[in-house]
Amino acid sequence: MALCLHRESNKNQIMDNSKYVRYTPEQVEALERVYAECPKPTSLRRQQLIRECPILSNIEPKQIKVWFQNRRCREKQRKEASRLTTVNRKLSAMNKLLMEENDRLQKQVSQLVYENGYMKQQINTQVSSTTTDTSCESVVVNGQQQRKHPTPQHPERDANNPAGLLAIAEETLAEFLGKATGTAVDWVQMIGMKPGPDSIGIVAVSRNCSGVAARACGLVSLEPTKVAEILKDRPSWYSDCRCLNVLSVIPTGNGGTIELIYLQTYAPTTLASARDFWTLRYTTSLEDGSLVICERSLTTATGGPTGPPATSFVRAEMLPSGYLIRPCEGGGSMIHIVDHIDLDAWSVPEVLRPLYESSKILAQKTTVAALRHIRQIAQETSGEIQYTGGRQPAVLRALSQRLCRGFNDAVNGFVDDGWTVMDSDGVEDVTIAINSSSTKFLGSQYNTLSILPTFGGVLCARASMLLQNVPPALLVRFLREHRSEWADYGVDAYSAASLKASPYAVPCARPGGFPSSQVILPLAQTVEHEEFLEVVRLEGPAFSPEDIALSRDMYLLQLCSGVDENASGACAQLVFAPIDESFGDDAPLLPSGFRVIPLEPKSDGPAATRTLDLASTLEAGTGGTRPAGEIEASNYNHRSVLTIAFQFTFESHYRDNVAAMARQYVRSIVGSVQRVAMAIAPSRLSSQLTPKPFPGSPEAVTLARWISRSYRVHTGGDLLKVDSHAGDAVLKQLWHHSDAIMCCSVKMNASAVFTFANQAGLDMLETTLLALQDIMLDKILDEAGRKVLLSEFSKIMQQGFAHLPAGICVSSMGRPVSYEQAVAWKVLNDEDSNHCLAFMFINWSFV
Repeated sequence: MALCLHRESNKNQIMDNSKYVRYTPEQVEALERVYAECPKPTSLRRQQLIRECPILSNIEPKQIKVWFQNRRCREKQRKEASRLTTVNRKLSAMNKLLMEENDRLQKQVSQLVYENGYMKQQINTQVSSTTTDTSCESVVVNGQQQRKHPTPQHPERDANNPAGLLAIAEETLAEFLGKATGTAVDWVQMIGMKPGPDSIGIVAVSRNCSGVAARACGLVSLEPTKVAEILKDRPSWYSDCRCLNVLSVIPTGNGGTIELIYLQTYAPTTLASARDFWTLRYTTSLEDGSLVICERSLTTATGGPTGPPATSFVRAEMLPSGYLIRPCEGGGSMIHIVDHIDLDAWSVPEVLRPLYESSKILAQKTTVAALRHIRQIAQETSGEIQYTGGRQPAVLRALSQRLCRGFNDAVNGFVDDGWTVMDSDGVEDVTIAINSSSTKFLGSQYNTLSILPTFGGVLCARASMLLQNVPPALLVRFLREHRSEWADYGVDAYSAASLKASPYAVPCARPGGFPSSQVILPLAQTVEHEEFLEVVRLEGPAFSPEDIALSRDMYLLQLCSGVDENASGACAQLVFAPIDESFGDDAPLLPSGFRVIPLEPKSDGPAATRTLDLASTLEAGTGGTRPAGEIEASNYNHRSVLTIAFQFTFESHYRDNVAAMARQYVRSIVGSVQRVAMAIAPSRLSSQLTPKPFPGSPEAVTLARWISRSYRVHTGGDLLKVDSHAGDAVLKQLWHHSDAIMCCSVKMNASAVFTFANQAGLDMLETTLLALQDIMLDKILDEAGRKVLLSEFSKIMQQGFAHLPAGICVSSMGRPVSYEQAVAWKVLNDEDSNHCLAFMFINWSFV
């Protein structure tokens, strides 16, 4: 439209059909006031404007309309120009970053070529020599070790000698910069981390170095001083940080500061001890205006004072790490982050060592987490993130941190927090811990026990188990979408009652009992969508009159993270806590949930030995264990450790009853998770596992016979290769049929739900038989598929079947599935009455 391309001249002229209208400054001011309130006024509003403003009486309504059109056009052009300027600035900064990265890689290549030539020369010398002296090998190895461990030995230095600490700080700075911008560590870029103006940045992990290391470079729209302030506040963004105490601050002559820091971190599982660090942190400025925050552990090798002892922790070592923050032209910062630690992997069980030897896990949990947090703060500061439900992003982020921290407290159960372990019932699979401190649940804002006069404490039931062949993201997504598959509504009701003055009686855990539907209400999500906060409403089912109090709806505050299957090394987590309808910002939270962490082997070393195949004892449907040698090395990458922790408040006289209930409940959840893991494991990963069981009930046998017979009656062809009267042979062949076969109720509205599916159908829908009842037909079909089915429905009911063209549908986890063809037919019972509709999706695959 020509009007959208026209610009108002400096004299405020507007053209309309070759007619110019000149506005006075007063008229423009009046129009601008209206534009600020309503950029697109209706014709009635424009006429009202002319009546209310006498200075506009000489202008026609059509000319007023043109003015607003042009004003909107100019506003859009200004926004677009501003956006393009911002993108250009990001691209320029990213280009500079990539050029520096390219220079670093060139140096690394040159160094590797030199080392390769040196090693060839030494090998040739050794081969040509008649002696058996292997000193040349020692020279090569020692040379590599010296390049990776350049830290010299020093006499002990203490806090009373600032000059000695400054020497350690300067050495730390030099080694850190060598890792951040040099070739001190061989970096390998992580898969899926592509640089770009809207990406997280460049992320790399270490190869062939001591400990584990990760490095990230990225751009953020915050000034360097603000970035430094955020990064130094580690508890605000590092979810595994239990506490950070700055024990001493020493100013340096160059304007920097040296800090002596004691840091405690949570253990990710119940199977290993937590770690702590005693470090020196050095903050200073470089000549080019960059800010540097570097840090390393103080040990006998580096010198310095001895750190505080801690009995419940294993002392880990932080090798030179930190942050290089460089100002960008036009505002913002370019950040280089390096994390390099030695977690003393030999102190944990052998099967768990990959958890402490994976640079990818370090990158996801620490390095990338820091960069994502800064980007989140930057977007909140710029106003790009909208408030949800009247709560500001900082408040929602605080709720997420409280959920995560509360779950970590439950998993670790530190003695100095008041936790004590109860005696077991003879089976060590579930640990019960008690915390009788009232502040554990009520918090400082509830300094009296008036709301819970018989409050006895908090009880936590926790367990860890190894899983085989199930991606953590896939399992957590399923647990989130299908809560009825593992949760007991009666136990949920008991947890919700902890928010009331009179808790209900202790329930008896009934696995799968009292199923209820859930409604997920989103609250907030992070920039990269790797974590989201939501409220879950559990809609109460019908109960007997004596249990009518349990029929009310309940609410959970839920945090879900790590559900991106493409994020290498990322752990997945589902944490929730009961809340009441008021849901105040400072409401007490008692988090429970699941954490699944991949056990990837260290990338620069051989896979761990397979002498401890703990997962073999956890397979559903098997009573014995398998020899460790049966696990193929290729499947090792698909191991993960699952940690479960559930917390309950209890009245003093109910402690033992609640403990028994909690132990039974967690055991039932472990069984449910094992069954779910076996059901949703991708077929290409589960070939080594026990075949999944098929339903063998008489009803299932009868339904399989009806499905097969109806297909032959309507189409004239055979669905299966067995006689329809061959007992459960029909069900076996239907269950193992290569195409996805499923049944749903004979309805064409939103209430048409699935009632049965064979194994291929369950795999395609990414669900289980129990959770199948939660899936509706119209939710898996796309718009084109729904239209085709609607047009063919009358044909199916009259003729008995119809062939449907190729298309796309969606699994219960939201993944698109393509199929080459589909067949729909009526399933008739023994009285030839309509029983259900059957669908067969041929040659399906995930897109």
